[in-house]
Amino acid sequence: MPLYALATLFALASRPPVRARARWKVACVSALASAGVALLADQAIGHLWDRARPFAAHPNAVHLLSGPSTDPSFPSDHAAAAFAIGFAVYAFSRPVGAAFLTAAGAIAISRVAVGLHYPSDVLAGATVGWAAAQLVVRLGRPWVLHTVSLASRATDPVLARIRPA
Repeated sequence: MPLYALATLFALASRPPVRARARWKVACVSALASAGVALLADQAIGHLWDRARPFAAHPNAVHLLSGPSTDPSFPSDHAAAAFAIGFAVYAFSRPVGAAFLTAAGAIAISRVAVGLHYPSDVLAGATVGWAAAQLVVRLGRPWVLHTVSLASRATDPVLARIRPA
């Protein structure tokens, strides 16, 4: 999951064509904000619905292929953040968003495959991610635009020195 968020940060620091830069910055900040909102929502849901992870609830039936986690199983934080990023990027660029959503699907499947989540955990995480992205892209746009404007003042001169337009 950290690599997935890092890919979003890399995209933010990239130098797309001038006409696409502002839109891409808004997309990346929206994606990262959506992931944050999704993770906050997951924490609240996890406190309300404390579901044991498959390897803990069914120790003889599930072979854990990863390090154990003590967090609640429902909903999946990894799926929520990955889908939040994917859906937010999709709102700005369908081809790039589709790639991010494909990666989010792979992350969700892997969480079930290694024994850390039930399928319903990752489906709930995907739903939380979608809702978070909708909230940020639609209602949080003024905040995102302000954040991009402030960040651009600091980062654009540095990035211009590293890689000229």
